[in-house]
Amino acid sequence: MPARYFTAAVAAALVSAASPALAQQKMVIKAADVHPLGYPTVEAVVRMGKKLEAASSGRLTVQMYPQMQLGGEKEMIEQAQVGALQIARVSVGALGPVVDELNVFNLPFIFRDEAHMRKVIDGPIGEELLQKVTSSPARLVALGWMDAGTRNVYSNKPVTKPADLKGMKVRMMGNPIFVETMNAMGGNGVAMGFNELYSAMQTGVVDGAENNEPTVLAQNHYQVAKIYSLTGHLIIPEMFVFSKVSWDKLSKDDQALVKKVSREAQMEQRGLWDDKTAKATEELKAKGVQFVPADKQAFFKATQPVRDKYGAKYSALLTRILDTK
Repeated sequence: MPARYFTAAVAAALVSAASPALAQQKMVIKAADVHPLGYPTVEAVVRMGKKLEAASSGRLTVQMYPQMQLGGEKEMIEQAQVGALQIARVSVGALGPVVDELNVFNLPFIFRDEAHMRKVIDGPIGEELLQKVTSSPARLVALGWMDAGTRNVYSNKPVTKPADLKGMKVRMMGNPIFVETMNAMGGNGVAMGFNELYSAMQTGVVDGAENNEPTVLAQNHYQVAKIYSLTGHLIIPEMFVFSKVSWDKLSKDDQALVKKVSREAQMEQRGLWDDKTAKATEELKAKGVQFVPADKQAFFKATQPVRDKYGAKYSALLTRILDTK
């Protein structure tokens, strides 16, 4: 973990420093996200914190550290694993290397659309995968899912078919599946931390990236990439997790309370997400970003080798996902 993030995490940990005797009575729950205040994932956790504070008469409070104050998602996971951070909202893309079963959601074109993805995470498959994380050696308790829309390629040239990506370096999350997905799509996938991306695009270290509309707006990426191509290659849900070290310090009643408000946060974030996506799309267009249709079928065919390679061990689960209506 980079020293500056470790230092920030330790400083954050001091916020809730208390003697063991007091820890059961009062806990400041530190939460982190890569996005700014007001972003749907951040807002959902902030609202969750207000509910916790009200229900516990102030014993449980949430202190939010937004906008990568404690580092990128990899750093946030590491901090939660050691108890320097309590709640981390991270992409399943970042959690896949930690809990392998989650990689099934990281395969390209595995969901028909966002409605299909929501049916899956809200149903038995979603619950089973939350339990997989909690029961794994990852030292994390999975609280719930969050929506992250559909990921599309953005750069300064249209990407409508695989040939358009030839020679382009495109930032991907640090998971081999994503890098290979971009390679299969015709580009050159480059694993890179989210916190490094803006400057990398600005200086030409990478030619583009891929993400959802609210992220492109919130992170000001539209300033360095003016064309948003609707490749729709990934629909990756996100998860918010609690440090197992800190979870075990909560009473059973407090654990039940956190789980209850977490489920509410999952559903509230969805409404926030839909509203934010619609507004972000209009705002990006107003800022001069061009939205370009793409040949999704061509990209689907191009990425079949990735599904064949990584999907084989999840064949039963993949069948259940495809059968979800």
